[in-house]
Amino acid sequence: MTPAPAPAGTTAPATSTAPATDTAHGTAVPLRPRNDPSAARRFALSARTTKGAGPRTEDVPDWLDARAEAHHFRVEPIPFDRLDGWSFEDGTGNLVHRSGRFFTIEGLHVTRDEGPFREWRQPVIDQPEVGILGILVKEFDGVLHCLMQAKMEPGNPNLLQLSPTVQATRSNYTKVHGGAAVRYLEHFTDARPGQVVADVLQSEHGAWFLRKSNRNMIVETTEDVPLGDDFCWLTLGQLGELLRHDNVVNMDARTVLACAPIERDEDSALHSDTELRSWITAERSRHDVRVRRIPLADTDGWERGPHSIDRPDGRYFRVMAVSVQAASREVTSWTQPLVQPLGLGVTALLTRRFSGVPHVLVHARVEGGFLDTIELAPTVQCTPENYTSLTGADRPPFLDLVLGADPGQVRYEAVHSEEGGRFYHAESRYLIMDVDEEQAPADPPPGYRWVTPGQLSSLVRHGHYVNVQARSLLACLNTLAAPC
Repeated sequence: MTPAPAPAGTTAPATSTAPATDTAHGTAVPLRPRNDPSAARRFALSARTTKGAGPRTEDVPDWLDARAEAHHFRVEPIPFDRLDGWSFEDGTGNLVHRSGRFFTIEGLHVTRDEGPFREWRQPVIDQPEVGILGILVKEFDGVLHCLMQAKMEPGNPNLLQLSPTVQATRSNYTKVHGGAAVRYLEHFTDARPGQVVADVLQSEHGAWFLRKSNRNMIVETTEDVPLGDDFCWLTLGQLGELLRHDNVVNMDARTVLACAPIERDEDSALHSDTELRSWITAERSRHDVRVRRIPLADTDGWERGPHSIDRPDGRYFRVMAVSVQAASREVTSWTQPLVQPLGLGVTALLTRRFSGVPHVLVHARVEGGFLDTIELAPTVQCTPENYTSLTGADRPPFLDLVLGADPGQVRYEAVHSEEGGRFYHAESRYLIMDVDEEQAPADPPPGYRWVTPGQLSSLVRHGHYVNVQARSLLACLNTLAAPC
């Protein structure tokens, strides 16, 4: 039988023309290629395309403003005793929801064998359920476009940012809150073979979440998709332009964009893929990190007041609460706790070319909430105010280099907020910076390794290798007009 042609403007999934034979039953079994070589080329074309079938890039900020004006949004910090459905548990002091769902604020006790801080206790978000972060893609005029949502999150400093098509916790999309259904969810929960471009469990912030994972998905459709008022189609190239603006593309969109396959001209690297994976395994093996959950009441060094849980020295972060009104959300009003980091973070990747091949310097970073000891992080990832008292070897490597960067070395810079559903006004200054041998040698300090962007993309196809901050910067690399 001759297969039906693919719809115009799409690429049909390849199938084997020579069916295998199931020797046990004598039946023909069609095979599929293990990989679709066209996917990376199609996403690379989208990354090069800055004029798409949807709104012009320069019109997107005004469109976001219009969507914000179309709905009533209000976020107000409140004392803990005004939380509805949330309470501090007797005995443990944990902050929990009466449904037993959503998330809890508990305590964490971490010890490690190196670094200036060897032991600490802290509040942590425990959210064991796996959510879906999904971007639906479709071809228009032969170019892949991403369906993006103007989504309000209570912790965003500007409330409304571009998010994935679907951004929902399991509690939300199973409607524990009793609200409306999540739009376009069926494209991800009911995706057919050949539609899934990327599907991987990825970690979230290991400093504030305990072993949190979300399902990062990219799904392609050829169907007609009714366009909601808060949604628009944009190319990867347009998203790359918008990533150069502060607080436009949210964290959940950045982590999914990092999972997109991108064609790269890389035949060689400083370290082979096997050597790189072996180094990651060695880094995971050499660290002695012990993490245990403790009652929130036992987090020594933290004090609970009527409005927040803080450290007396005013460092790191606090736990606070908000009341939210959001007419565009599945539930239009609610209260919840949020974590508020204190100070602007700095998140930077150093870049060099070796024999003409671009490389970035990553750090095998230990965080208490990681599932597997370390994940690859940017070269620098910290809030500088937390390290002002440290000198010499106790200072984060390369931090002072980044803080004193020559503007001519900075290839990319923007302020991006972190996950606005759990963090209040959490922002970091994201940078990509060219350096030389004197500033960052080919043989870096222990715990650091030069990798190509392609190697980083390859690792992102697997869960818990590349942390969320590094994935944000990889999304920027994947969508920059000029390759790294």
